[in-house]
Amino acid sequence: MRKRRIHFYITTILLFALATFSNAQRLITADYNHVKGPLNTFFKECIGAGRANEGLRADWQKQLAFVKKECGFEYIRMHGLLHDDMGIVYKEDKNGNAIYNWNYIDLLYDYLLSIGMKPFVELSFMPSALASNKQTVFWWKGNISYPKNETAWYKLINELVKHLTQRYGKQEVAKWYFEVWNEPNLKDLFFAGTMQDYFKLYALTAKAVKDADAGYKVGGPATAGSGWITEFIDYCSTNKVPVDFVATHTYGVKNGFVDLDGQRGHIIDNKYSSLYSEVISTKNKITQSALPALPLHYTEWSSSYSSRDPIHDSYHQCAYILDKLKNTGDAVNSMSYWVFTDIFEENGPGATPFHGGFGLLNNDGITKPAFYAYQYLNKLGATELNNSDKASWVCKSASGNVQVLLWDFTITHPGDSVNNETYYKRDLPSKRKGHTSISLKNIPSGNYRLNIYKTGYGANDAYTAWYKMGSPIFPTPEQISTLKQENNGKPALSSVVHINDGIFKKDISINENDVYLIDLIKQ
Repeated sequence: MRKRRIHFYITTILLFALATFSNAQRLITADYNHVKGPLNTFFKECIGAGRANEGLRADWQKQLAFVKKECGFEYIRMHGLLHDDMGIVYKEDKNGNAIYNWNYIDLLYDYLLSIGMKPFVELSFMPSALASNKQTVFWWKGNISYPKNETAWYKLINELVKHLTQRYGKQEVAKWYFEVWNEPNLKDLFFAGTMQDYFKLYALTAKAVKDADAGYKVGGPATAGSGWITEFIDYCSTNKVPVDFVATHTYGVKNGFVDLDGQRGHIIDNKYSSLYSEVISTKNKITQSALPALPLHYTEWSSSYSSRDPIHDSYHQCAYILDKLKNTGDAVNSMSYWVFTDIFEENGPGATPFHGGFGLLNNDGITKPAFYAYQYLNKLGATELNNSDKASWVCKSASGNVQVLLWDFTITHPGDSVNNETYYKRDLPSKRKGHTSISLKNIPSGNYRLNIYKTGYGANDAYTAWYKMGSPIFPTPEQISTLKQENNGKPALSSVVHINDGIFKKDISINENDVYLIDLIKQ
């Protein structure tokens, strides 16, 4: 009896301690005068898109202009620049002479430059007139074969780069990146050859770029899962092949494969260090290589590599993005989120408004929670303040504004017992996580407009709103308008505060996977 009583007391104490810990107050403190340094904006260096031909569509262009304005991305990367649907960039006359057509590429790049963006040029896939076999990928049939004529491939790339130089100027094109192919280590999915075949293709392509202008940036291997990094660098170093940067990809699921129809099932990796630990490991491979100073660009990343995974639509994605970026730190030069829009057709267009598409926006231009991760990041000032909290940024602007971006990242997925495709399609109310106390000091005196923005369950959470609307497959214009209005990113709270002692304090009740941006705007 006594043992039972002792066990009861111990259990009660443990449960109380656990409850106290789960609701413990989190502290975020910063001093306006204690500067860490310039904010590293690697997160908005580049964004992905599906394929080049989609970039000729009016709705795609409208969405990109909006995302550029709100999120500040500098570069954009996409597949299929050399695919036949880009105006048949390469064909031959009856005598076998090359005929080039750059019209569609010009239209696309003219538009990108007109809105202040630059291309991160992925040189893929194989024009049919140069293809050595008929292996293709996606519903639009991008050819994945090695060129049947290496000289003609070299000339195609060299003429393209010279044309871009003539049209846009050497000073402009020198700011671009030329990346050779896409995920060649996924044999017979994205490339029909071996690793050595890819290295040969890379060397040929890099020479074509450099022969147009030695100052242009070219890199690879653009692999899935951070593959071939050491082998690629060793090859370039040993064979004196030019390389200006390393590019690769990573996604946060631990099973499945590239899934074009959403039928295979995926499970999010429930290790909190997933994804960013791989990025850091890749950086370490570079620093320990024969070319230790090479920049590192992750030209694709997201929680899942399926364009039918509902995690992409979920409110969980906002905190996921921020947590992975924060923990990546200074290991990369860019992390290009895959992708900016659900106007994305690897296996044809999505059949429903929220079909698990990769985008920050859905087909109708409705903003998803993922969008707000990048919009909030873009609102941060250029100077980062010292801050020991691991799930926040505190910044200030030259104008005297101060921003605190904070989040809770909690993996609520139960693990191997259920696929993402089942779990994230549900209504998933978030649980209470406790309070966060923010304390800032030495803020210049004066009046400030205090705007507090929130994304989480039921807040800028268009999927849940659509789900509760009855999940209409073909929403009416009125329903689309309602979803846009209810999830428009306006401040959850806006007021004027006066600071005369340099102190700003705010307590926030926070739930699992809530994201808050506190913006103090000097009046």
